[in-house]
Amino acid sequence: MNVAMWRKALNVIPRITKDEWNELDIISRWLIATRAAVFVMTFFSAALAGIFSYRAGNFDLGLWVLVTLGLILAHATNNLLNDYTDFTRGVDQDNYYRSQYGPQPLVHGLLDKKGLLTYAVVTGLLSAACGVALIFLRGESTLLLMGLGAFFVLFYTWPLKYIALGEIAVLIVWGPLMIGGGYYVITGGWDWNVVIASMPYALGVTGVIFGKHIDKFDVDKAKKIHTLPVVLGEKFSRFTVIGMLVFQYLFAIYLVVTGFFTPVMLIVVLTLKTFIEIWPMFQAPKPAEKPADFPDVWPNYFVAAAFQHNKRFGSWFLLGLIVDTVLKQFLF
Repeated sequence: MNVAMWRKALNVIPRITKDEWNELDIISRWLIATRAAVFVMTFFSAALAGIFSYRAGNFDLGLWVLVTLGLILAHATNNLLNDYTDFTRGVDQDNYYRSQYGPQPLVHGLLDKKGLLTYAVVTGLLSAACGVALIFLRGESTLLLMGLGAFFVLFYTWPLKYIALGEIAVLIVWGPLMIGGGYYVITGGWDWNVVIASMPYALGVTGVIFGKHIDKFDVDKAKKIHTLPVVLGEKFSRFTVIGMLVFQYLFAIYLVVTGFFTPVMLIVVLTLKTFIEIWPMFQAPKPAEKPADFPDVWPNYFVAAAFQHNKRFGSWFLLGLIVDTVLKQFLF
């Protein structure tokens, strides 16, 4: 049991050799293979769903735990299937982008196809078990949400990502589906206000995937992977990300003005420092080589900037919602 590696894999995507992989425990291998460092985005969505449920006076810890585990395991399944699909279709080979910033289990020989599929099937079944339990506890209406989730898990990599629908899928999943749907499963009621309130965070996650697809714009275009940035163009896509980040703040302000949030939610403006720091990066194309002072995440560039902003915005948004909920519960 390598707890130090667990912590590392939850914070970064470790670069490891085959020999190092062979020395790892099964949990460390699973965390690395599933790119667990990005699960924080899904946890934030689940946490927001839980706080919105508490805010409505109808929180259930057991249901929230099942929702959270189910969503994280579904995210892990998607990452595994993404690697399997792209490798099988020949996309991840020839030193493709994915195999440069971290270990791609198949490209780097850490797992064979059978081993990776075993990881994906077991992880997917565990996620499905959470979904089935929620259907049993909450009712058959939960089946629709589970079906939508399964659709995006199975078909995000292909064909959605290939036909400029991957980014839209991310916006739907990390906002209305995870936060709005999670709220519904926990409380038993659908609330469009919660769906709207999910958008500030969902836009940030969408900015992350947009940034990733801008980073690999040239290779995706060459391989005929028509992500939305490939369709829109590199320059327009960079400014689209900036627009999405701006709308995170505008949505939060709108929700304060309309009274859904108390003014405490304006705490998210503290993330503007990070926004100002990354703004210049999006004013020009990605450098041909890693900048001298850039963190060791290359060739991630725009995605690293968007991820940094989203993590900080999500943290302040989550904290603000907690304080907002306390104020509404005890002062209003």
